Amino acid sequence: MIIRLVKMEFQPQKREDFVSLFLKRKKGIESQQGCHSVKLFNDVKDKSIFFTYSIWDSQDDLEVYRNSDFFRETWSITKTFFADKPKAWSVKETPMPTHV
Repeated sequence: MIIRLVKMEFQPQKREDFVSLFLKRKKGIESQQGCHSVKLFNDVKDKSIFFTYSIWDSQDDLEVYRNSDFFRETWSITKTFFADKPKAWSVKETPMPTHV
C-alpha cells in the first residue's frame, strides 16, 4: 500500500476551476485499478495551495493510472491552472517497533 501526495499551487482566479474539475474527476480516479480513495486538502493559510492524498495498492497501479488517457486528459487541463510547478511524493508507512 502506498500514499501519493501531490502539492499544487494555483493561480488565485483558477482555484474554483480546479476544485470543480477535481469534484468531476474524483470518482473516475477512485475507479482506477488499485486506487482506494483520493482526497483534496486546502492549505489553511494560503488558499491557492492544494494537496491531493490518494491511497493505492502499489506503485505499479499508480503508474498504470499515470499513463492512462484519463490521467493525461485531467492533467492537461489541471496544469493550465498552476501558478508554480507541482511537487509529488509516493510514500508508505514506516513500520513501528512493537517495543521500545
